[in-house]
Amino acid sequence: MKSIMKITSFMFALVLLSACSTSVERLDSSKVVDLSGAWNDTDSQLVAQEMIDDVLSRPWIRKFTQLNGTEPVVIVGRIRNLSHEHINTNTFVADMERELINSGEVQFVASATQRQDIRDERGDQDLNASANTRKVMGQEYGADFMMQGQINTIIDVDGDMQVRFYQVDLELISIKDNRKVWIGQKKIKKLVTNSKIRG
Repeated sequence: MKSIMKITSFMFALVLLSACSTSVERLDSSKVVDLSGAWNDTDSQLVAQEMIDDVLSRPWIRKFTQLNGTEPVVIVGRIRNLSHEHINTNTFVADMERELINSGEVQFVASATQRQDIRDERGDQDLNASANTRKVMGQEYGADFMMQGQINTIIDVDGDMQVRFYQVDLELISIKDNRKVWIGQKKIKKLVTNSKIRG
C-alpha cells in the first residue's frame, strides 16, 4: 500500500512539474507577433520607417541642401510617452536614428547623454593621452535640426472588446531659429478581443 502511495505521489509531482514548465520558441525578429494588443516592436519599427520616409521626402531637406551645400545635421531629442501604458521610447528613438543614418540623406550627431560620455573621455585624454593621439575639445559637429515628439493613446473598452488607438506626433525644429520645418503624424488602431480585458 505504501509503495502504491509513493508511486501515486511521484506521478502527481511529475504532472505538477510538467504543468509549470516554461516553453521557449525562438522566432525570426522580423515576424509580427502581437499578443496583448499593446505597443510592441512591430509598431515601433513601422512608425519609425514611415515617419522617416515622410520627413526625408519633404521640401525642407532639399531647401537646406541647396542653401548650404551640405546635408543637414540632425539629432533626435526627447520623445515623450504620454500614453496609458509603458512604452520604451529608447527603442523607438533607436529605430528612427537607424532609418535616418541609413538613408544617407542627413548627417547625425550623438545624443546629449552620449555627448557627455564622449566629453568625459576627451577630458581624460587631455590629461592622459599622448599629444599626437589626443582629441581636443571644441571640435564637435553642431546639429542643425532636432526631432522631438510624443506618443498618445486612447482606449475604448466594452466588455471583452477593446480598441487601442495610438497617435505618434513628431516635429523637426531648426536649432538656429526654432522654426518647425516638418510635422509628422502616424496613427495605429487595434481591435483586441479578450475575455480578460479590464478597463
